[in-house]
Amino acid sequence: MNRFWSATIVSELGTHVTTLAMPLFVLTVLHGSATDVGLLNAARWLPYLLFGLLAGALVDRWRRVPVLVTSDIGRAVLLTVVALFVRDFTLLLAIMLVVGLLSLGHDVATQSFLPRLVPTDRLPTANARLAQTGSAAAATGPLAGGTLVTVLGAPLSIVLDGFSYLVSGLLTATVRVDEPPAPAKRGTIREGLAWVYRHPMLKPLALNTHAWMVFSSAAGAVYVPFATLDLHLSPFELGVTLAFAGAGGVLGGAVSGWAARRFGLGRSAVTARFLPLVAFAIIALSHDWTGAAAGQFLFWLGIGIESPSTIAYRQSVTPDRLQGRMNATIRSFNWGVVAIGAPVGGWLADHTGHRTTFWVAVAGFALTAVTFACSRFRLVSAPPAVGAVGAGQPADVERVQCVAAAAEPAADPVLPQRERVDDVER
Repeated sequence: MNRFWSATIVSELGTHVTTLAMPLFVLTVLHGSATDVGLLNAARWLPYLLFGLLAGALVDRWRRVPVLVTSDIGRAVLLTVVALFVRDFTLLLAIMLVVGLLSLGHDVATQSFLPRLVPTDRLPTANARLAQTGSAAAATGPLAGGTLVTVLGAPLSIVLDGFSYLVSGLLTATVRVDEPPAPAKRGTIREGLAWVYRHPMLKPLALNTHAWMVFSSAAGAVYVPFATLDLHLSPFELGVTLAFAGAGGVLGGAVSGWAARRFGLGRSAVTARFLPLVAFAIIALSHDWTGAAAGQFLFWLGIGIESPSTIAYRQSVTPDRLQGRMNATIRSFNWGVVAIGAPVGGWLADHTGHRTTFWVAVAGFALTAVTFACSRFRLVSAPPAVGAVGAGQPADVERVQCVAAAAEPAADPVLPQRERVDDVER
């Protein structure tokens, strides 16, 4: 676990440098617009929509360490090529499609790999540890990225991300874990779809998150152009606002387990869904870096609270033979809709203004938060206990267990204000 965690730290740090550097590369080096940034995000995530389900079925048949290593090395090479040689936007989009395809394989393998590294009862802790790692990288990466872009320029900053993927791949290759052979009977994509969208708790979680991602991707595609063009922030100041996002994620991850235990997993996740609408309302009203930083902090505070618990729940109720397809089903649609939301957000910003796009996102966040609060997922108290789920258990047995848990009397549905203050995969 420690080597895998180290690989994650290095990769996440580099990724958050590029999160800032790549949009600035489009805006400053290629002289693009908000629509172009949206199209860049769409290209990055389109493979999730097109090939996500297939990736899940393939990952369930393959050993996961080789998938993780190959995808890291491939991304290292491609990002280096982009930074040093690509100056055509169409070619950039084509390469980012391949980067997105490699990231798809890596993401599905990562979430399907973790249950093989740690026992079921430690999954919430392990997911929280990884989430806090990502949040810490999100806090330091943008600051480093802003400094690097200022000193070295966007292209060389992207080269450093490529190097981080190389290091991550080499570290992952040293991880030793017993991976079972591929099942003799090959599972189908349909089986993964049925597991997610017929499950009494995974279904509302997945559908609501799909809708949430549309509005998140629209707002996210517009943030860097807004900060650069409307607020006139320098790369370093932009990095400072994104560092507050990382700090919010760290705090959210730190209290995630406590919130799930104290108030119930479902209720803590529901409460966290209300924070993004407050966050982007603040950003839409901001006129300097402080408002933008406060909004980023609140947005990622909500994600930090929700993600570790909901991911652990997904992993806990799903047998090993379906892990790849379950994760791919949810993530392919979660991130696949970015291919729709990001360019629409960029187009809307270019035609109506950045702030208008944020208010549209706020309305969307409000709608998804209210519908999630009314869903059955609010009844979930905690992931199943050790032994409740196993690779050898029939799916019908697991479904009955989950339905029985959902049938237990729910606590008072009023969400405590304290939980909202103390406050995920998406």
